Amino acid sequence: MNNPLLNDDLLPRFEHIRAEHMEPAIDQILSDNRVQIQDLEQQDDPSWETLVQPMQALDDRLNNAWSVISHLNGVMNNEELRAIYKRCLEKLTEYATELSQNAALCEAYKKVAARDDFANLNEAQQKAITNTLRDFRLGGVDLPSEEKQRYADLSRELAELSNRFGDNVMDATQRWYKHITDAADLSGLPETAMDSARQAARERNLDGYVITLDIPSFLPVMTYGDNRELRREIYEAFVTRASDVGPHAGQWDNTPIMAEILKRRHQMAGLLGFNNYAELSLATKMARSVDEVTDFLDQLAEKTKPVAEQEFDDLKAFAREEYGVESLEVWDIGYYSEKLRQARYDISPEQLRPWFPVNTVVDGLFAVTERLFGVSINAESDVETWHPDVTAFRISRDGETLAWFYLDLYARQGKRGGAWMADCRVRWRNLRGSLQLPVAFLTCNFTAPVDGKPSLLTHDEVTTLFHEFGHGLHHMLTQVDVADVSGINGVAWDAVELPSQFLENWCWNPESLNLIARHHETGEPLPQDMLDKLLAAKNFQSGMGMLRQLEFSIFDFRLHADFEPVNPVNPLDVFRQVRSEIAVTDTPAFNRFPNSFGHIFDGGYAAGYYSYKWAEVLAADAFSLFEENGIFDSESGRAFREHILEMGGSREPMALFEAFRGREPSVEALLRQSGITDDAA
Repeated sequence: MNNPLLNDDLLPRFEHIRAEHMEPAIDQILSDNRVQIQDLEQQDDPSWETLVQPMQALDDRLNNAWSVISHLNGVMNNEELRAIYKRCLEKLTEYATELSQNAALCEAYKKVAARDDFANLNEAQQKAITNTLRDFRLGGVDLPSEEKQRYADLSRELAELSNRFGDNVMDATQRWYKHITDAADLSGLPETAMDSARQAARERNLDGYVITLDIPSFLPVMTYGDNRELRREIYEAFVTRASDVGPHAGQWDNTPIMAEILKRRHQMAGLLGFNNYAELSLATKMARSVDEVTDFLDQLAEKTKPVAEQEFDDLKAFAREEYGVESLEVWDIGYYSEKLRQARYDISPEQLRPWFPVNTVVDGLFAVTERLFGVSINAESDVETWHPDVTAFRISRDGETLAWFYLDLYARQGKRGGAWMADCRVRWRNLRGSLQLPVAFLTCNFTAPVDGKPSLLTHDEVTTLFHEFGHGLHHMLTQVDVADVSGINGVAWDAVELPSQFLENWCWNPESLNLIARHHETGEPLPQDMLDKLLAAKNFQSGMGMLRQLEFSIFDFRLHADFEPVNPVNPLDVFRQVRSEIAVTDTPAFNRFPNSFGHIFDGGYAAGYYSYKWAEVLAADAFSLFEENGIFDSESGRAFREHILEMGGSREPMALFEAFRGREPSVEALLRQSGITDDAA
């Protein structure tokens, strides 16, 4: 059988890949790797050329197959693929643990690091070896055999538990829907949301309308729906997903899974000599200690809370005085916040949608990128994809191809919610001198075109697209030829959000908005009065928004830093405690937010969600250079590309930031951009 996942193709052959190719490809690669590693680890005098480069080749072949399988599991999920993914994940986890605990291989790397010519290796090569030796230690290579086995068991169990957590959230999200036959129940919803609700009903062979828990369906009801009881019902369904309460109480309950994940993470940290999982998490991050992260979050919360309290007081007063609402419930906040925004600024996200047709936004994103970083982006219609909605693109500079990426923009059944960037291929140069170019997956969940009408985005969705493309540029514009530190590889997790949050700034500037916003019927730019209102409303309730993100960050960090095996913390109790300390709004007793917090239970953000705020400080300070020199200043763009995007993980992120900005970052730029100042408080 010719298995397309085993071919050395420039780009995956998606139209030829079948479910039956997946597990055999992983089995074959793992078998081949194990045989070759036995030879590599037994060298008397290993070097970069005889050990590290061949190991990167083995890792890359595995990554090229697994990245495709993992991606398809996220965007074309079904029961068959889910089962295959689970079996492959178990095998990969076992292999990864086996590799990280291979003492002979670790010793071989130590020999390379001890060679006289180690200093002659370039910075990226040295960093790759240093990182690998660190990861051997964090993988348990120094543990006694019995504890090594325990570490391996924990790794396997954690992978399985995290996968189950994610499956439960997807099932709980996609199995619930609200069928509505009377349009009056949806009064207040914009026409775009009504069109999508009609489409969702047709897909289920139903009359009328269907509301789902997918964000493009959920948010319009919470923001515009006049029916307060409907808002409450949908809010409850959303915040009780995968829990012991709500409409599907107990059916996909993640409560016991969270407890098992936290217990195993703590045990894993203890085996490696850390006091808790937060310490283990920080071993690969910019932040140097638990106290440093805690102080950082507490200081931001202290500066933000007075602003958020004033914003919420204003909202309560508005709802009471204008609408007679004496008790503002949590399912009312989005609705009356939108009323207040319109009253204060005479602008709403729905008013702006006609100026953000998805094709125009994508073209504008590319135009911004091209002007900033001196590249060209072109669609490639002859590249195989996994769905008709997906388009492949090529990035080049001065006629030379730099990278490829796939853009998958619309929500659909079987597709995981949210937005993300993932690597498909990593840039690196092998021993023969051949260069593999980076390839990225860029995924969003916007409302699809309906009945011949284009997909019209909210400004928030535009910002999301820019955010993910910033991640993509970090992966794709790298000039590092060492796979282990190329692109986003090897980048400290609390710095990885820098390029993504940095690029969001171009969604808020008149000069760049002129490239992004064009009316879908007339092609006219955003009128000056609407532009002024959009920019004036930029920091509307920014304190409440900042505090919400800090709430997630503090909850996550405290959950992992304060875990005690004798008296394990209950995630729901920690969540409620954190909210009681910093939140300005009440939370219903039925709220089970932790049960669907995939970032920390089914993603890479465990004891690291603070990274969003940490990197936001870096991003705001980086953008301040463009505020000084002009948002399309070519010299500033070149400097960001060369010092940040091209360098990948080849140097420590603080060193890269200082090389770009000429100094360490300051939190003041973030507070100023967010409108959180002493005057605002």
